[in-house]
Amino acid sequence: MVRKLGLPKVTGFILAGVLLNPTVTGFIPKDFADHTDLVTNIALSFITFSVGGTLFFSRVKRLGKGIISITLFEAESAFVVVFAGMVLVAPLFIHTDGATCTGTFIPVALLVGCLASPTDPSATLAVVHEYKAKGKVTSTILGAAAFDDALGIINYSVAIALSQTLVLHEKLSFSSTVWTPAVDIFGAVALGTAFGFAFNLLTRLLSRETEGVLIVAVLATLSLCFGVASLIGVDELLSTMTMGMIVVNYNRLREKIFKILERYTEEMIFVLFFTLSGMHLSFSTLAQHLALVAFFVAFRTVGKVLGAVVGAQVARSPSKVKKYAAGGLIPQGGIVVGLALLMQQNHAFDDISDIVINVIIGATVIHEIAGPIISKAAIKAAGEIPSAR
Repeated sequence: MVRKLGLPKVTGFILAGVLLNPTVTGFIPKDFADHTDLVTNIALSFITFSVGGTLFFSRVKRLGKGIISITLFEAESAFVVVFAGMVLVAPLFIHTDGATCTGTFIPVALLVGCLASPTDPSATLAVVHEYKAKGKVTSTILGAAAFDDALGIINYSVAIALSQTLVLHEKLSFSSTVWTPAVDIFGAVALGTAFGFAFNLLTRLLSRETEGVLIVAVLATLSLCFGVASLIGVDELLSTMTMGMIVVNYNRLREKIFKILERYTEEMIFVLFFTLSGMHLSFSTLAQHLALVAFFVAFRTVGKVLGAVVGAQVARSPSKVKKYAAGGLIPQGGIVVGLALLMQQNHAFDDISDIVINVIIGATVIHEIAGPIISKAAIKAAGEIPSAR
């Protein structure tokens, strides 16, 4: 249905979850979505592993400093603008009992701000493939969309550590604001690196095995990496993303591994993951915070456009890239919904998690509908879509 309307499949999956939402139909028990953490964590492990798989060092170097500059500025600018904007408007729309600036509004702003960084590369890629777009603007958009997920995960790690300190009313100190996030990030990178090389050694023994055995090996290693990260208290998603980065750069079977995952598991993971995301929607909370959804979309768009223009200016990119690249960075989905759901599992955020999840899922639906349309318009304006289309 959504394909006939020209919308990304992820939008259809979320809408399917909305239709299966216990508050919409009586088919699913009301507490069903509360017992899906295992499926969510496994799905996130695969998704972040695939994100790490885009960070192929030689490819990053080949894309040049222009894309790296644009990616850095657009991702971090979106974070900063959304954070600052939400700090200003959140007190106007969040009226929960006991809400305070440091305990509620700033943590909400940090959590939704860090989720503004990623772009959904699949939505933009679908537009490029459909219209056979080609050129510097198209290449820049695809490169930045692939890499800003990694920055989003790093931003998330920092935001979680700082928000937890504020929500739990812990005293701000060098340890809580610098040392804890640093240990979380570097510990996750070290763990992911170790599991990545361990997986590479394992695949040497399995090089002649069937594709099914390789899928099981990926699932087992990713699950173990995620579990150990959770056990020792470092960021789980950064660990599994780092593992993917090590595999794509140092495993001789990298092409086979990632093609197998794309062919056999990606669709299933996305169906399960995004359908469950739709089932987590609380319509009463969403209705109550529709204004925050609108502000999030507006602030993120400003941040993306501003950051892309500045990044292109710093890198001295062609004028078309400066003018049109930002339009392809609006779609959002995928990893941001997963990050929001993972945040919900942290009981420190029980009082604000519903707000964050509903703002993010509501904004994702808007971004996945409007994003591809804006992407097409930007690429067409840049003259990179054949005139027959």
